[in-house]
Amino acid sequence: MLMIRAIVRPEKTNLILAELNSAGFPAVTKMDVVGRGKQRGVKVGEVVYDEIPKEMLMLVVQEEKDKDDVISIVSKYAKTGEKGAFGDGKIFVTPVEEAYTISSGTKGL
Repeated sequence: MLMIRAIVRPEKTNLILAELNSAGFPAVTKMDVVGRGKQRGVKVGEVVYDEIPKEMLMLVVQEEKDKDDVISIVSKYAKTGEKGAFGDGKIFVTPVEEAYTISSGTKGL
């Protein structure tokens, strides 16, 4: 199992979630987050905004092929321009050793 965490612009979230759902990935956790990337925020005049609002989408997939599909969907629909732009987001993939459903105690997805 693999956990995919995607940090994306808030205005892109609904489109990404709809596309994930259509592709067979309905189970997603969404959180409001703030942060900054390599650019250390955004400077407007003399003011530096270093806590930029984003949303983090988290989902766990069973197989490598699913990981590739999710990354492809998020990458396609999170971009703001032809080549993308600073602040479009980041995707992280990590292994998941085990998962349990709390209500039933069932192991696995």
